[in-house]
Amino acid sequence: MPGWNDLLAEVSSSGSTHDVVRRKYLAKLNRLTGRNTIVYYSGWLQKAALVRQGFAGFELNDSDKNGFMATIHKLDRSKGLDLILHTPGGDMAATESLVDYLRSMFGTDIRAIVPQIAMSAGTMVALACKTVVMGKHSSLGPIDPQVAGIPAHGIIEEFARARDEIVANNAAIPLWQPIIAKYSPTLIGECQKAIDWSRTMVNQWMANGMFVGEADALARAKKVVDELGDHALTLSHSRHVSIDQAKALGIQVTDLESDPKLQDAVLSVHHACIQTLDATNAYKIIENHRGVAFIQQVRQALIGVSMGG
Repeated sequence: MPGWNDLLAEVSSSGSTHDVVRRKYLAKLNRLTGRNTIVYYSGWLQKAALVRQGFAGFELNDSDKNGFMATIHKLDRSKGLDLILHTPGGDMAATESLVDYLRSMFGTDIRAIVPQIAMSAGTMVALACKTVVMGKHSSLGPIDPQVAGIPAHGIIEEFARARDEIVANNAAIPLWQPIIAKYSPTLIGECQKAIDWSRTMVNQWMANGMFVGEADALARAKKVVDELGDHALTLSHSRHVSIDQAKALGIQVTDLESDPKLQDAVLSVHHACIQTLDATNAYKIIENHRGVAFIQQVRQALIGVSMGG
């Protein structure tokens, strides 16, 4: 007969009703595909009030590595990885580190599954995978870097416009001076470095991952990066890229609807994750098909304040 502490441990490991349901469908998806499965879900949409208050936790960041280390531990890495992504994006350095880590564990045998949205750095992670599974309702996004929440391309363009207008007419100096004064002296250089960094990373990931072995791998990667990485073309960092647009860019995309059993299993996991983020204090979930989870939660006091705002 199990003792008191044994029962406490069992109850704790079982989790809440949301945990039980979510893990049930994660295990079902794993049985269907035969591949390791990890969800990476952010609750920025469900907890929008916290976003408005400046809560910094929804984005992809270095602390996420702890979750992936915990969920990858003891997995049979020869079975590859299905990474289910739902994220607004995040820090570029953390993204590079995470992709490097995932590839050190699974090589390039990683499939990104995007049931709804993987924007910005989330798109970068997806492009580092062998293929991206998307539905008609799925969206990727532009990968142009942001500096303090402002498009790096936009800052460079604004400086160039100011220079050209001032050279053409010195009377423009008083108009541009208060705008330019708010930027630090090294900002232009930092913006250009960020652009070069992001483009180089994604180009390399796609050339030696998604397009590896193809004669035109570098050209195909460049086309995707040129389109998604140029703010002048995408016009907005929040712009959504549909499955049809992703295919037109040459991204290796698999239609979720082409396999009804996979579609049903993926959407069941997606809905279970969204319901968890909506009904609990959880704001980020990293969890594998074996029920090993790294779930970050907002303190109750903060939830109480934020929901009234």
